Amino acid sequence: MTESAIRPEQPSNKVDVSIQLDVDLLDQISHLTSDPSKVIEVALRQWLRGGNRKDDDLTRTMPRNPPVPPRGEWND
Repeated sequence: MTESAIRPEQPSNKVDVSIQLDVDLLDQISHLTSDPSKVIEVALRQWLRGGNRKDDDLTRTMPRNPPVPPRGEWND
């Protein structure tokens, strides 16, 4: 990165950084928000905290169902 790509902002404690993204990735991010920097900032924070665990329907472990009683013992 060059120094001209990084410009500090006075009102907040943030730094303006220029990055290059894949066009398809930017298109996916723009479906989430009109400000891609928020998505990138949150993703970096989670990555630095080690928050790379996926929590979607395909990775969750399902709780086991209780055993089904044998036939004839349903209404005991």
